[in-house]
Amino acid sequence: MCYLIDDDADDQEIFAMALENLGKDIRCIMAKNGEDGISKLNGSKSVPDVIFLDLNMPRMNGIECLKEIKKLEHLRATRVIIYSTSDGNEMRDLTLRLGADDFILKPSNISTLTQVLTEIFP
Repeated sequence: MCYLIDDDADDQEIFAMALENLGKDIRCIMAKNGEDGISKLNGSKSVPDVIFLDLNMPRMNGIECLKEIKKLEHLRATRVIIYSTSDGNEMRDLTLRLGADDFILKPSNISTLTQVLTEIFP
């Protein structure tokens, strides 16, 4: 199971289609911003295998959300992968220092995203 915390409905749809292309039964819970993501993570009885987190979101951005996720004891072993259009070594370094496990630039097409997800969900 995974979470995608991303405010862009189109990006959520593309992500879901790429997961479906893997041909595996991977449940993905979508959250529309950081606040929604934290609320869903706190309310869930299941611990996700991985959380994909966008950086540029209203209400609670990805940096703030990452900090909150890292405070949650039940998510300590959960991988957090930044999934964003924000590119740059400074942002990548900051998120990794804050506890993210990886940083993925949002690919421009479903086939590239499917290939990236294949490496995450072998």
